[in-house]
Amino acid sequence: MTEPIPLWSGRHVSLGDREVFVRYAAVDRAAGADAEPALYVHGLGGSAANWTDLMALLSGHPAAAVPGDGAASAAAAAADPVLLDGAAVDLPGFGFSPPPPDGDYSISGYARTVARLIERRGRGRVHLFGNSLGGAVCTRVAARRPDLVRTLTLISPALPDLRPRYATFRFPVLLVPRLGDRLMSRLRSHPAQARVAATVDLIYFDPKRIHPLRLTEEIAEVDRRDGLDYPGAVTLGAARAIVKEYFRVGRASLWNDAALVEAPVLAIFGSHDRLVDRRLTHRAARQFRTGRSVVLMRTGHAAMMETPAAVEREVRSFLRDHAGTNSAEGAGAAEPAAGGGQAVPGDGEAAAGGHDRISGNAPPVPPG
Repeated sequence: MTEPIPLWSGRHVSLGDREVFVRYAAVDRAAGADAEPALYVHGLGGSAANWTDLMALLSGHPAAAVPGDGAASAAAAAADPVLLDGAAVDLPGFGFSPPPPDGDYSISGYARTVARLIERRGRGRVHLFGNSLGGAVCTRVAARRPDLVRTLTLISPALPDLRPRYATFRFPVLLVPRLGDRLMSRLRSHPAQARVAATVDLIYFDPKRIHPLRLTEEIAEVDRRDGLDYPGAVTLGAARAIVKEYFRVGRASLWNDAALVEAPVLAIFGSHDRLVDRRLTHRAARQFRTGRSVVLMRTGHAAMMETPAAVEREVRSFLRDHAGTNSAEGAGAAEPAAGGGQAVPGDGEAAAGGHDRISGNAPPVPPG
C-alpha cells in the first residue's frame, strides 16, 4: 500500500471577531502560475484534513500518493493540467479552529464565516467544495453570495431529506433538551480508537480502503480534541443546526437556496452512502440551475477520502466544461463526458465500479 502524503500544513487566520485554522495545498508556482483559487469545507465532526488527498490531486501533486486508480488519475491530470490553489478550512469549533465567540453553529453562521474567509483571501471568486454539513454551508454561500463563487462542488451534501435512514434516525433526538447532551456524553465515553472505527464503518463503503496511517492520524486527532472542553457542544450544536434545516420550508429552506445558485454545480453522491440518500441525485439535478449530478458506485459518504481519484476525474471534467466561468450567466447544462457513466432515468443500480451521471437544467422544483 502506497504511503499517503502528509497532512497539509496550515495556520490560523483572523476574521475579525473569530479565528479559523486553514490548511494550504502548495502549488508548484513554476507549473501553476495561473492556478485558480479553491476552498474546501468539511462535514460534521470532520476537519480540513479530510480534503488532503483530493487537494493533492487537484493541485498537481503525484497521483500515486493517494488511494485509488493512480494511473487513470495521472492521465486525467496530463490531459487537463488545470491546477487549483487549494485551501481547506476548519469550521469554527472543529479541527484546530476555536469555537465561534457568539456560539452560533447554524448553517447561516458557518456560511458567513466561509464568506469572510473567501473575502480575506482576496483572490476573487473561488471553486467552492463542501462535504455533508460543508455541502449545506457551501450551498448557502453560493446562493447568498454569488459574487464569491465560481463553481460549486458538493459531495454528499446534507440537503433536506425526510426519508428515514437507519444511520440518521437518532439525529432528531439531539433536539431534545438534556437528552441530546446525554447522548453526546455517552458517545464520548468510548475510546478514541472505537469511535474512529465506528465512524469509518459509517462513512466508507469499504473501510479497508483507509490507510493505516490515516487511521492513526484520526485517532490522534480524536484523542487531542478529547482534551478540550468544547468539542461535544460544537458537534451537538452543528448537528442540531442540520436537523433544524431539514424542517425549514419556503424561502428559508436549503432547497430554495439551491434554486438560487447561479454558479455551475457538480453534485456527487455515493451509491452506498448511509447518511445521504443517493436518490437526492435526481432532485439536485432538477433544483440546481446549471451543472450535473453524479453517483459514484461502491462509494460511501466521504468520496473525497475513500475514492479521491474518481472525484478528481469528475471535477476535472466538470471544470473543463465550465472553463473560464465566473458565474452561471450564459452557461448551459453540462453534457455527460465521453466514456462516462450512463444517464439515470430511475433509481436502478449501475454496474459496480462505474458511476451514473445526470445532467440537469430542468426548472427548479418547488422547495419543500
